[in-house]
Formats: sequence, C-alpha cells, structure tokens
Amino acid sequence: MTKIRVLDPDTVNQIAAGEVVERPASVVKELLENAIDAGSTSILIDVSSDMAGITRIRVTDNGEGMTPEEAALAFHPHATSKIRDIADLSAIRTLGFRGEALASIAAVAEVTLITRPREAGALAGTRVVVRGGEVVEKSEVGAPEGTTVVVERLFYNTPARRKFLKSRNTELAHLYGVVENLALAHGEVAFRVVHNGKERMATQRSGGLLNTIAGLHGADLARALVPVEGRLPFLRIGGYVSRPSESRGNPSQVVVTINGRSISSRQIAAAVREGYGTLLPKDRYPVAFLDLSIDTGLVDVNVHPTKREVRLSREREILPAVAAAVEEALAGHDLTRDVPAEPVQQQIVPQGPQPAPAPPVGEPEASYTAGHRELTLSDKQLRRTETEGGENLLPAMEPVGQVAATYIVAEGTDGTLYLVDQHAAHERVLYDQVVEQRDAGAGSQELIMPVVLSLPPKESAALRDAIPLLADGGFVVEEFGRDTFAVRAVPAALGAVEDPGAVRETIADFLGDESRTVPDRREAVTCIVACRGAVKAGALLTHDQQKRLLAQLARTKTPWTCPHGRPTVVAFDKRKLDGIFRRG
Repeated sequence: MTKIRVLDPDTVNQIAAGEVVERPASVVKELLENAIDAGSTSILIDVSSDMAGITRIRVTDNGEGMTPEEAALAFHPHATSKIRDIADLSAIRTLGFRGEALASIAAVAEVTLITRPREAGALAGTRVVVRGGEVVEKSEVGAPEGTTVVVERLFYNTPARRKFLKSRNTELAHLYGVVENLALAHGEVAFRVVHNGKERMATQRSGGLLNTIAGLHGADLARALVPVEGRLPFLRIGGYVSRPSESRGNPSQVVVTINGRSISSRQIAAAVREGYGTLLPKDRYPVAFLDLSIDTGLVDVNVHPTKREVRLSREREILPAVAAAVEEALAGHDLTRDVPAEPVQQQIVPQGPQPAPAPPVGEPEASYTAGHRELTLSDKQLRRTETEGGENLLPAMEPVGQVAATYIVAEGTDGTLYLVDQHAAHERVLYDQVVEQRDAGAGSQELIMPVVLSLPPKESAALRDAIPLLADGGFVVEEFGRDTFAVRAVPAALGAVEDPGAVRETIADFLGDESRTVPDRREAVTCIVACRGAVKAGALLTHDQQKRLLAQLARTKTPWTCPHGRPTVVAFDKRKLDGIFRRG
C-alpha cells in the first residue's frame, strides 16, 4: 500500500473546521462578516447559554438573502459569492471570501439556515438543516427578507475540541469582543446582542465612530480621546487615540481595522505606542481606535484561515505614517489630566506626622504646592510598608541624593557606589507584603464610598469570572446592575484611594491579559497591586524618605530584583570606579 493517500471529505472538513472555528466567538465572527457582506443594515445576535456554556447562537440580518439554489450551495466547501477567480484575490473588498465559514461550522455543529432573497418577488423563503456536514432537510418556509442562521450543539461530534472551551463568561467575553470590533469598523450597521433574553449590547446605525465608542465603552473614555488623521498617496488614517492620562498595562485596547476588517497587528500597535514618545511610561499603552484605508492591492488578507492577520506590502512606509499621525494628533491638544472627582474616603486613616518642607527659594507657590503634595504622597506610601524587625540582606548604605527623581544614589561603608531604582525597590517591598497579606487572608480595607465601574459587555463578562481571583488579592467586587460593578474594598497596600480612576485602571490592567492561566492571573493581581501602590519613578524623596525606602528594601526576601525580575540595585565598587576614571 502507498504511504500517501487522499483524505476523505469528512476528515478534510474537520481539519478546515479546526482552522476556522475555534470557539463560539469564531462562529459569530464568520456569520457577522457574511451578514455585512450581504448588505445588512441591522443584525441581531441572540445567544443562549446554561451554566456549562453557550448552547445556541442565532444571527438574523436584513441583507440580500439567498435563493433556494444558493442556500443549498452555501454549505459546500469553498463555495462563495465573494470572488470568481484568482485575480480577485489581489483586490479583496469583502470580509468573507474563502468560502469555508458555513461548511466549517456545519461540520462540527447542527446548523439551520432560513433565508429569503430581497426584492426578488419570492413569497416564501428556504430552510436548510445541516448536521455534521450533511444536509438533512431542505424545505420551503415563510420568512422575512434576509437570512437567519441558527447554530446549536457546537463541537457535539468533536468532544476533544469541546473540552478546551473556557468558562461561559470567558466565551461570552470573546463573543462580545468580536461584535464590539465589527461594530467599531462598521458604523453603517446597527448591532444588537441578546443573551438569555436580555439585551447586552446595542449600537446605532451611522452614529459616527465616536458615538459608537461612547455607546460601547462609555462617555468618560470617549471624552478622553483625541482625533487622528493622516494620509499617504495609498493610505488614509482615521480614528481616535487616548490622552496619556487614559492608559492600560497592555496593548489589548489598541483596536485596528484595515479596510473595514478588524485585525490583530503587533506592529501597528507598536507604531501607535511609538507616537506617544515619552508621554507614556515604557510599561503603559494607550487606548486607540484606528481605521486604515489602504489600497487593496497592498493588503494580503489571505495569510490566516480566520482572517485575523494581514500582510502589508509597504509596511515600512505605513508604520512610520501611523506613528507620525498619532504624534501630530497629540501635539495639537491639551493633554493635561482631568481633575479627579471627589476623593474616595476610607475607614483607615493614616497615622503619624506629615512632612512639611519649606518651599524652595525663588520658586513659585504652585511649584511648592505640587512638591509638597508629591512628598506627602510618598510619605504615605512608605509609611504603609513600614515593618519592624527582619534580617537586612543588603550591605549597609547611606543615601546621598537622587538622580532624575528616579534613582537613589547611596554610598556603602567600603566606598561602593549604589544606584537604586526607587519604584522597583518599593514595588519589591509591596509585593512581599501583599503576598503575606493575601496568604493570611487579611489584605483588604473597606471603602466608605464604593467605586462604581461601568464596563462594556466584553470586560463585564471577563470581570464576572475574575471576581474570585480579585478577591484573593484584596478587592471586593459586586455586581451592581447591567454591566455595572461596585468595588467595595481594595487591597490594604493601595492605601488611601484619592482617585477612583486608579481603581478602574488597576482592574483594567488585570482584565487586559486574559491569556494567563489561573495561577498566573492570581499572581498578576499581586504584581499589579504592588506596582500601583509603589513610589513612582519621577517622585521627589527627602533624605529621610530615601533612607526609609532603603531600609525597607533590605528587609525583603529578595531585595536585588523587583517582582518582574528587573534589578532594584546596581553596585559600583571602588575598584570599578577607579577603572572607569583610569586611576592606577
């Protein structure tokens, strides 16, 4: 027998389905792209679920519909109305074109299609039922113009695939994310999502991108955005980016569409970040909603079965243009942070004297006030992490000053020069204490006034799953209505929460990276809390504050690195210094 054989159609369909249909959100993406390509102006996504997961997906559109003959052909592999020959691949103007979607979905689910062509004089529609890739029913049925596709028992015939699905809320979060991205890319379509009979999301047709953003992500975020425009002969850039005050701990909120297609591109996200220059810390990322219109001949959308990624043939020109457009947009706007709302009061009041430094000679009163506030905040942060006893694991050193209000310069008893990253050092101190509090189950302090979070459906679904993990880290979060949550307590390490935005950003940082496993995500909560509560780079410290920070760092278990593995202390002994200056 020959070693090489042609696979049977069922196996081929299963392989194709594995590439295209990863989870329920993949089904919704493919069906919505087909609906948009069919000229729909209104699409309803009706989702049913039980505690085990999503059980049924129903997508209804008012597009052009199909004739009985077209409805039957639609389930054949690589059957499509989007292209006719190989030449069309170089100028793709539709979202779906590979002809795999319905065939792949039907190979791993039970699918019912009901359709009636628009303005064709047809009095009745067509109903086609496909199970495991085989048409089991085709009949005439009463139906409105447009198409409805119902998908049930997803992966019923591939249990190995079904067991890799995540929790119901995680799968719903992915599904909502797909709808959000397509809604942002297609303002000409009204989207409505219903889950178990309750409306979870709705957008208006032709409301403009900013209105769509406000509807999905809230008016507060929309007000923090700056319009972006840019042009090259073959490229138009449009959209919005956030002011530096509205940032995230990862690039998940950089949403990019190319020619109406929502895509994933690390390179473009990096170009957006580059446009901010030094306006953002290195570990922070903006929120951005960018639409790129590019000559279709320069975009290869056929590099990934799910069409998630594209290849740009003039990327070396496009990426700098994106960065330049973002930089120009930010340069033309007032980027000062909005004054925060009323401070969130807490039941634990810090004790001890407050530093009251004299204003520097010749400086205006505003500089004195800002400096006093900065020193007072640093004093509160260091007082919260003050502990008694513990072994000193660092050599004895005495601070002699700061460089760039970021690095403490200290001298050892033997003449060694030490440079200490003040943020990394305090982050290590906080991390050890948060771990200890977390393990002891005593790491929260209650807020008198809860912080209320209004989230888009994708983030609210993710937060429901994350509530137990956040509780381990000291956050007490409760549902407070549709897509609204109340944060009633925060980790003790965060101290006095003067800005509710700090709580929102801390939780947003955690929700942004959903690729972690449960132990990793629990660790992520601890790291984020430690980072948020630590003395910042750029904060002025008095000599006494510098000395206290070095003493606290010396009593940690691993004082030489921060929780992320970066160094906290760099040493130059006298011999090394002599060598630098070429002294005998």
